Amino acid sequence: MRWLLGAPSRWWSRSLSIRVVTSSVTAALVVFAVTGWLLVTNSSRGILEAKTRQSVSEASAVLQSMQSSLRDTDLRTSTVNERLTELARDVASRGNVGNQYEVVISGPVSDITSAGLSVASVPESIRAAVRAGGQDLYTTPTLIQFNDGRDAKPGLIVAGALLASGSGRFPVYFVFGMEQEQQTLAVVQQSALIAAVVFVPLITGIMYIISLQALRPIRAAREASERIAAGNLDERMTISGTDDLAGLGRSMNHMADELGRKIQQLENLSLVQRQFVSDVSHELRTPLTTVRMAADVLHDTRDHFDPMTARATELLHRELDRFESLLTELLEISRFDAGAADLQVDEIDMVELVTTEVRAQDPLADSYGTKVVLEAPHDARLRADPRRVRRIISNLVSNAIEHGEGREVLVRVGASEDAVAVTVRDHGVGFSAAQAHQVFQRFWRADPSRQRTVGGSGLGLSIALEDAQLHGGWLNAWGRPGNGAQFRLTLPIAPGEPLSTSPLPAVPDDVGATWRRS
Repeated sequence: MRWLLGAPSRWWSRSLSIRVVTSSVTAALVVFAVTGWLLVTNSSRGILEAKTRQSVSEASAVLQSMQSSLRDTDLRTSTVNERLTELARDVASRGNVGNQYEVVISGPVSDITSAGLSVASVPESIRAAVRAGGQDLYTTPTLIQFNDGRDAKPGLIVAGALLASGSGRFPVYFVFGMEQEQQTLAVVQQSALIAAVVFVPLITGIMYIISLQALRPIRAAREASERIAAGNLDERMTISGTDDLAGLGRSMNHMADELGRKIQQLENLSLVQRQFVSDVSHELRTPLTTVRMAADVLHDTRDHFDPMTARATELLHRELDRFESLLTELLEISRFDAGAADLQVDEIDMVELVTTEVRAQDPLADSYGTKVVLEAPHDARLRADPRRVRRIISNLVSNAIEHGEGREVLVRVGASEDAVAVTVRDHGVGFSAAQAHQVFQRFWRADPSRQRTVGGSGLGLSIALEDAQLHGGWLNAWGRPGNGAQFRLTLPIAPGEPLSTSPLPAVPDDVGATWRRS
């Protein structure tokens, strides 16, 4: 139900055509409604004014004729009432011709009316106006009511007064029916309604066609940009005409040309860089081997040298180790870049492998005064490349020791039916949340001024990430300044198996809720 209720808002936000058509039709309907209202209102006013003028003109003529009959009459009251009754019958008889009007005369005894007409048809407001006025004529709309069973109908009253010498003033009310005018107004209203019924679908269709014509180039530009983004750099828009939309197409095509050219330049540059790194790494292998042999000889006989020379020999041996490690990492990176890295899969016990690597880091941990704690189940078996997994664990543990500020490092192993995970948690300097992805960039370091004592090439985490992804796994990083860091390695039970969750959390358990939300 919620999905159905939210469908209109989704259509509105996703479709420019719907927004254009809906907005245009709404605006057209507002204009049409205002126009129709003005038309009906003006028509009603015009019909009523025309009927009023006609009725007043006719009532004035009849009233003058009645006044002529009563002029200079000085009779007793009963005689005046009889005379008024005769006039009412005569006037009503003339009004019945063509069903033009009915009449009501306020006599000295009672109201004299046309046959069947109810005196309630005359509102009290116009009676008061006539009684208080002179010879002016008054008009007002009314509902004509009958005593003979006829249905009430709309009408118009024109009121005046007769003067009888010596007998007083007698109001006269002419009641004109407005059936024809109501029928005319109904025809106008019906015509406006029919026009709206025809107009709405028509304007909707027209605006939809117009929107298609206007939005087709924009949709084509969007589709072309999506294909370009998908890697089809040869995609171009078809251009016709010289309008603004054609200019958009030319701009899109020019952008695609420039983008393709820049990408090609970057690919060529990246290829040259990768080839350079690979060539240099291979070329340095031979002289490094020769230098290594000579350095080993010097290092083995350093006890026969004077202290200064012996120290220089030790420094040479240590730096050659680092240099050789750097060349090894560069060669590994070049294999990843060339797509030549492969897996030598075997069944391994992650607990045993992690335990071995943690124990191998004991000398380093002792030099930093760091205690490394391992929490692991009895076993956690999976199929993976032991060399690459061992390299990942070694890199994570050594980094945690180096950056842990001498505080405890916790290594945990977890397993589920689908995956095996290892987390390495330190409580050292840490890094900001924005740097969580940067730590895997090549040669990136959180603190360039920090003295490097382990590896230090800046390629370890990059290679570790490549190794994890080669298995189809994850390598996540979490850190906060002053609150340490945690790296989590998650590998599927077998390379390439789908991963949905990890047996261990990415955020350390000892971190508060505030850190967890960030």
